[in-house]
Amino acid sequence: MTSNITPSWVLALLPEIGLIVLLLIVLAYDRGLKPQERRRVGLVTAWGAFVVLLLTVGQWLLLAEPDTQATLSQSLMWGGMIRHDLVTLVFRIMFLVALMITSLIALDVKPLQKGEFYALLITATIGFSMMAAATDLIMVYVALETASISSYVLAGFMTKNGRSAEAGMKYFVYGAFATGVMLYGMSLLYGITGQTNYYGIVSFLAMAGPAPAEAQAVFLLAAVMIVVGFGFKISAVPFHFWTPDVYEGAPTPFTAFVSTASKAAGFAVFLRLFQSGVMGAPTAGSGWWAMLVAMAIVTMTLGNFAAIFQNNIKRLLAYSSIAQAGYALIGLVSLSPDGSGATMYYLLMYVFTNIAAFGGIVLVSNLTGSEKLEDFNGLSRRSPYLALVMLFAILSLGGIPPTAGFIGKFFLFKAAIESGLWWLALIGILNAFVALYYYLSVLKYMYLYRSDQEDVAIPVSRGTQVGLALATFAVILLGVLPEPVFELTRQAAAFFFTG
Repeated sequence: MTSNITPSWVLALLPEIGLIVLLLIVLAYDRGLKPQERRRVGLVTAWGAFVVLLLTVGQWLLLAEPDTQATLSQSLMWGGMIRHDLVTLVFRIMFLVALMITSLIALDVKPLQKGEFYALLITATIGFSMMAAATDLIMVYVALETASISSYVLAGFMTKNGRSAEAGMKYFVYGAFATGVMLYGMSLLYGITGQTNYYGIVSFLAMAGPAPAEAQAVFLLAAVMIVVGFGFKISAVPFHFWTPDVYEGAPTPFTAFVSTASKAAGFAVFLRLFQSGVMGAPTAGSGWWAMLVAMAIVTMTLGNFAAIFQNNIKRLLAYSSIAQAGYALIGLVSLSPDGSGATMYYLLMYVFTNIAAFGGIVLVSNLTGSEKLEDFNGLSRRSPYLALVMLFAILSLGGIPPTAGFIGKFFLFKAAIESGLWWLALIGILNAFVALYYYLSVLKYMYLYRSDQEDVAIPVSRGTQVGLALATFAVILLGVLPEPVFELTRQAAAFFFTG
């Protein structure tokens, strides 16, 4: 691998370069606006994210970057710190879509009409994007901290709101602890192998042969510690405790962002670490595999049953988010291109679905100042458009056709069955039926219950309408015509099984 910087190396970081330029534009633009004009910053951010998304997809379609025929050594760039492949492309699309739609649904939240809020969103997106591309423990840590520090501030951004300040502090304390444990695990891994690059670690383990019992014990300890860090990111049990409180207290647009982009970034690292063999050969029956299977079962079960007892819709969706992480883990432990591809498809669908759901919550809470389920009484009469958006989002979360959530679960369970894990698919299906109870209860409030405020319309600005329309359209399109996108994610997953 040459040490000279080539055009391909620069193109590999084109989306991140575009986001840095957008960050500077947002900060400069915000300084020239009057207080009553600051709403425009969100529009600039959304348009900028859209332009970067076009550049990212156009680079792949027109310049064949990343190259789908590239070998492992050809796709490793910047000294082996990142891998420029279809996996990186798919996750970058997720993050940019999340940034764009989040910027649109945050337009009318007055405390968030500040350049700093959107600058932090962009910075977090850069961190998430680098996490997806990273193939080196040092790069993973730097990217993780870039995203995490921005997220801690965003969670507590509404400083005059006690719940937001509490959410920011809890997120920081839990996150700092999880990151510290993860970093110690990485240091143990480096101490054993003398390597920080994923493939350098794999090569060392292959050449070293069977390790003594003491080294194997330390290696297992390092693996568990690393799982703590990224289990926290994806809200997997038992690292989920922060999720309900942070989701409830943080600004709702940020909750939409962190519940989708942060989870996707955590899974991106999980997929690369697990499938590359850094923690040992990814084979069914290994201790590493069994630990993730147990996490998947407990995560989806606890998340679904805990959600039943919630009367705050943000806490309900927080436990729903925990359960969704359990479903996504099913594809990871299937150990097949179809399984990993299904996980990526599921995460992409979840970005559109969850942001659409939280977009509705933003508008209702702006008017009522609350997020109780009772606040959604008669929503279908107060705002048919908003009720329709939330209808498709809730149906998708529940896995009901013809939405993307149904197809996503179908691909996950199908991959598990084809890998001989029919019992894991059965547990997932039973959990999906449990989830229908609380998802359909939300629709009951919107369409069946009446409200004293039915004559008070809920205003929806044009920018927010566009954001919600895009998300809803994607939820329907990915449910009706899933094959092209699933084929892309499946091709991307093939990169996990090469080299």
